[in-house]
Amino acid sequence: MEHITNNLGYPILSTLIFLPIAGAVLLLFIRRSNGTLIKWISFIVSVITFILSMPLFTHFDKSTYTMQFVEKHAWIPSWNVMYYVGLDGISVLFVLLSTLVTILCVLISWEAIREKTKEFYISILIMEGAMIGVFCALDFMLFYLFWEAMLIPMYLLIGVWGGPKRIYAAVKFFLFTLVGSVLMLVGIVVLYFYAGKTFNILELMSMTYPYTMQVWLFWAFFAAFAVKVPMFPVHTWLPDAHTEAPTAGSVILAAVLIKMGAYGFLRFSLPLFPEASKAMTPAMLVLSVVAIVYGAVICLMQTDLKRLIAYSSVSHMGFVTLGIFTLNTQGVEGGILQMINHGIVTGALFLSIGIIYERTHTRKIADYGGVATVMPVYAAAFMVFTLASIGLPATNGFIGEFLIILGGFAARQWAGVLAATGIIIGAGYMLWLYQRVFFMEVNPKVAELSDINGREFLALIPMIILIFWIGVYPTPFLGFMHETVSHLLERVNTGSGMEIEMAKQIIESIK
Repeated sequence: MEHITNNLGYPILSTLIFLPIAGAVLLLFIRRSNGTLIKWISFIVSVITFILSMPLFTHFDKSTYTMQFVEKHAWIPSWNVMYYVGLDGISVLFVLLSTLVTILCVLISWEAIREKTKEFYISILIMEGAMIGVFCALDFMLFYLFWEAMLIPMYLLIGVWGGPKRIYAAVKFFLFTLVGSVLMLVGIVVLYFYAGKTFNILELMSMTYPYTMQVWLFWAFFAAFAVKVPMFPVHTWLPDAHTEAPTAGSVILAAVLIKMGAYGFLRFSLPLFPEASKAMTPAMLVLSVVAIVYGAVICLMQTDLKRLIAYSSVSHMGFVTLGIFTLNTQGVEGGILQMINHGIVTGALFLSIGIIYERTHTRKIADYGGVATVMPVYAAAFMVFTLASIGLPATNGFIGEFLIILGGFAARQWAGVLAATGIIIGAGYMLWLYQRVFFMEVNPKVAELSDINGREFLALIPMIILIFWIGVYPTPFLGFMHETVSHLLERVNTGSGMEIEMAKQIIESIK
């Protein structure tokens, strides 16, 4: 794969990766007692990072699948490790989402985090730098470094600032993701030696690997990506992590971190192991459909607000993996767009739950009722997020799910039909949740609640804008990914050289 060098005149990707980390280092020198200054520095750093990411949106060339904004420097020459970063149509939107979500997490934590404030915001900023690094890395060693670096701040967010069972949830999250990552590391090492000792991802993608090797490596990478998505049946860490994490942790987890598993399938599994990916497609579709239906049914049984939204993520991410492994344009583009949509909508739902939790300190659905009477603005915002979650036309959820269902029917009709049932169940549990929390008789526990303030509204309004923007006019967002997806599917569906290699072997045997 070719690449386009950075034409902005400055290293934009390195700036986006290391500016938040530099902000975290700056916070080390601020006294813990100066909480207000710590918050403002974190907010300013996150806003500047978001502003600096805007040229990615305005200067990205949508007419090519090649890597853009590329930076490449020698890092560890003895191992042939490079500091190599760049973006294509698959990864660019996730960088923009990461920079936006970080601002919202800083805003929503302004009053919620009262202890160890300094350490909390350091963790948030380091997390932002690592997330951006994952989506930009074009060297496997660099990618793995950022991939593992995200574990530590998220572990701390859950384990230090989480709920009563935070230690259990944090350890479970760490162990699940670490085991999967170690297996992926084994796969990376195998590729490194097979390809002549290179970690260059684009070089590795240009090579052809024996089918048996592809299958083994597909499952090695699957271990890391499936846990991160999380796919059924390795999803059990997610509800615990979401339930115990502070609001900012839940938002980052839902909006960005679990997208990295699906991103891994797109960035690595499909182009590196195309024949294995095609062979494993039926199994992946079955796992995806099971996740969609299972996650939706489990949501009907939940009594905890955060736990319900957490299980809904299992269902919604099932749509994403279903779209990816349809191996057609509608499905894959729908899957990528749905990752962005899920990040926006579910992130907004966790933001909203955090807002009301700060007032009531309860997540039990039974403790609510009649909230719309006392918090009408909050109720209106939550309704927008609810309708987007169930895929109402004119919201972003509809566009992604519609494309995935189209792709599902084209790939396997049964997959499209079963996935559609997940949408129906999803409408049931979300509307029932809204009825129990916002309508019915006013619960005395919520009778004195105040409506959202300016800071909280500022955190929610970008999500509302994006929900309707993508829902009404998705073309700009789909335009980013079209050329890259077309090139990816061409590589996968034409055999990526496996048939050619087999033909060569036959010719050689005849000779």
